[in-house]
Amino acid sequence: MELTLVSDELGKFTVPLEDPGDDIPYELPEGAVVSIALTFRLGADTDGLIFETIRVREGEDPVARRSALGSFRAGGPYEIRLPPERLPLGRTHCGTYDVTARMSDAAGIEHARVKHRFTLVHRLPGGAVEASEG
Repeated sequence: MELTLVSDELGKFTVPLEDPGDDIPYELPEGAVVSIALTFRLGADTDGLIFETIRVREGEDPVARRSALGSFRAGGPYEIRLPPERLPLGRTHCGTYDVTARMSDAAGIEHARVKHRFTLVHRLPGGAVEASEG
């Protein structure tokens, strides 16, 4: 139903699940601490629900993160906030990343998938971020 990025520093940002706008990546500052908040419903009882993100940047190995969510009864909405993650820090990590987020269960059945892009931007002294070109 909803995937939201939550940060004490950046606030909340809901990632569009329909037509996520692949041509315009979202900008996030390097080193920001971000949690993913999920809101979802299930059509059937589900055992071993897993949320996984795979982050890919051209020329680098994919970075995968898996979180076991548990078992759920049919219905909802369920709301889960995952532990915070620090985004990569340093100019060498700045650039555009493709991210695939998916929910699957212990049987390997995929329940949801969304793809989006974000650009990691360099922080200037004082916390401001460097403006992207264009």
